[in-house]
Amino acid sequence: MRRDVVALLTHGAGAAGPCRAGPGRAGGGPCRARHRAKGKATARPPSPCPSGAERPPPLPGPGLRPRPLGAAPTPGAMSGSGPEEEEAGLQEARLQEAERDWAAAKAFYDNLVSKRPRPPKPQHAITVAVSSRALFDLVEERRIYEEQGVEKYVEYQQQNENVTLKPGPAFHFVKALEHVNARLLELYPDDEERFDIVLMTNNHAQVGVRLINSINHYGLTIERFCMTGGKSPIGYLTAYLTNLYLSADSEKVQEAIEAGIASATMFTANKDVAYSDTQLRVAFDGDAVLFSDESEQIVKEQGLDKFFEHEQLNENKPLAQGPLKGFLEDLGKLQKKFYAKNERLNCPIRTFLVTARSAASSGARVLKTLRSWGLEIDEALFLAGAPKGPILVKIRPHIFFDDQMFHIEGAQKLGTIAAHVPYGIAQKYQKSV
Repeated sequence: MRRDVVALLTHGAGAAGPCRAGPGRAGGGPCRARHRAKGKATARPPSPCPSGAERPPPLPGPGLRPRPLGAAPTPGAMSGSGPEEEEAGLQEARLQEAERDWAAAKAFYDNLVSKRPRPPKPQHAITVAVSSRALFDLVEERRIYEEQGVEKYVEYQQQNENVTLKPGPAFHFVKALEHVNARLLELYPDDEERFDIVLMTNNHAQVGVRLINSINHYGLTIERFCMTGGKSPIGYLTAYLTNLYLSADSEKVQEAIEAGIASATMFTANKDVAYSDTQLRVAFDGDAVLFSDESEQIVKEQGLDKFFEHEQLNENKPLAQGPLKGFLEDLGKLQKKFYAKNERLNCPIRTFLVTARSAASSGARVLKTLRSWGLEIDEALFLAGAPKGPILVKIRPHIFFDDQMFHIEGAQKLGTIAAHVPYGIAQKYQKSV
């Protein structure tokens, strides 16, 4: 039954376990101090749990088991009933008791109070899963793993667990997500539609202390960890209802893309630049990122003239969606929350389309596609084949998504943190070259 869960959470029915303020919450841990007064043990704690939550009423003990509905008030089996009927009645009573116990435990947990914001429920959240190598700089640790093996790697991490890890390519992006969350909580204190950052890593649990220490050092709010001990985390991405997965492992990202999860491989910029700490800035390529690779296929297989002709003929036909369309949609939903509070000019989210398309020859279809989806883009830059790096330096996005590695490399050289989306015909073309 679930009595042990309830007893642990509520101190009811003679439970002797620790009092917790909730998983991962400040204030958790044994409450021995309040069970004693001047060194003398007390029979019952004189005050509520330190979380401030109200304790539910004591649950019935073994001798106070509730009767099933409709049962006679006399103890034992009902008059005229046989052993089978008696057993059925007892089983029904146990089931009813278990449901009451579970409801009491859930109510207690849901009503726990903490100054630290709880992660939103996955069904309401925009879940961004980030690997440890994307969040932190683990280049040296990776070298040890590859050259000396997993045991030496784990040993090194444990020996250095009080040494703070340096920021990795996704660090500033995560900080910007948390700034958006803070603004949302100011405007909508009870709303759970906000970002939930999950550390999704195939590290072993023994490495977790160093990761936790580093996260706390930087003041990041990352409460959910998934450490798979060398196994692929892709199955957990689905379970966490992941909206976006960022990793430094291109094979894991490819696996996630094939599973239908918006994903990208993170690359560190070659130069240090200053990023906005008041506005999340996200830049997207168009074809094979926001849109399908339909038009990209024509460029690669038939050339630019056929591409221009195709786009003009299909100007009023929306492009199919690409792997990152859902994430742009998520950003748009949050932007509208700020617009509803008259915060359009002070919105902490700004989106950019940075495409190699030409505006006059093939731009109309892109804009009409976004309109048909009901999505807005704050700035659209049609470069007509010009390098993207110099424009990205001006934008200074926290992350730039593109499907072609030569755009990623160009962005890196000039100081932009870029994320490669391994989707569409460009991947086949790059491999063949």
